Amino acid sequence: MPVPTPRGPLSDTLLRVLTWTADPGSLHASVADVVAAPSGSWLEHDDVQLALTCMYELHYRGLAGVDDDWEWQPDVLGARAALEQLVEAELRERVAVPDLPEGSSAQQVAAALFALTSADGGPSMSRWIARRADRSQLEELLVHRSVYQLKEADPHTWSVPRLGGAPKVALMEIQSDEYGAGDPERQHAALFATAMRGLGLDDTYGRYVDHVPAITLAHPNAMSMFGLHRRLRGAIVGHLAAFEMTSSVPNRLYGNGMRRLGLGPDVTEYFDEHVEADAVHEQIAGRDLAGRLVEQDPALAADVMWGAAACLALDGWWAQHVLDRWEAGETSLREPLR
Repeated sequence: MPVPTPRGPLSDTLLRVLTWTADPGSLHASVADVVAAPSGSWLEHDDVQLALTCMYELHYRGLAGVDDDWEWQPDVLGARAALEQLVEAELRERVAVPDLPEGSSAQQVAAALFALTSADGGPSMSRWIARRADRSQLEELLVHRSVYQLKEADPHTWSVPRLGGAPKVALMEIQSDEYGAGDPERQHAALFATAMRGLGLDDTYGRYVDHVPAITLAHPNAMSMFGLHRRLRGAIVGHLAAFEMTSSVPNRLYGNGMRRLGLGPDVTEYFDEHVEADAVHEQIAGRDLAGRLVEQDPALAADVMWGAAACLALDGWWAQHVLDRWEAGETSLREPLR
């Protein structure tokens, strides 16, 4: 990923550390300064969310010009852990654990997850795209989504070695489709890149990180946090279940909105693919993945449900930010594309 522009003293210190122009020990003081001077939501804190994005990227494809040895450097890991504590504490304060399943059978867990996602009353980005969006707003949508979609499925894949038996098999069935079922060109990340090119956008991995606000970075950062911590394996499974259960219908609306503006299959194929694929995935994720995991370990039920609720909340907060800007006739990005 291209090295982004710092958004404050913390991300500035981190990026100087990673490029050998600052002492790694300086990260601790920088994090302490952030903690000592809280300012609103950590999920909307540009400096914190960009720092986490860069730290997590060391576990994915890395940062341009940054040595891979930084992935496990103790000062970086310690600073990340301190920031994760802030973010997780806020998420747990703002997102309550939903009603638990009536029992621990796979069917009961799936039913509870479907009830949760069906009752979600968050703002509908997909309806706006289907009925009202202009081309510039479609471009902004893909810019926001590119932060995650160009590495689609990777945060959930961290949970593969943390699961066993039926839940692992179910997860691998979903992930196989996400990664193209053996065809590199059919990877969902590759299809999304094609859609970006169809709109005249740059599909370089991480190209638009500088353009998006903290709330856009917060959701993939939370996914990485869930996926990279074994103690949060229930949360990442619940997150994936909610992600799949709320995908099919919105992607149909996204595709319809793009066709309304005269865009062709090069742009719509990614969204059309998810209409059918995620209708299948939601059943696997709810019953065979999340349900079987809770059957194996009933103590994980609360985190499974909380991870699902966190997915809905994070998506809703992001959508509200974007729609508020569009309603006001403004760009939803930190800086315009043109």
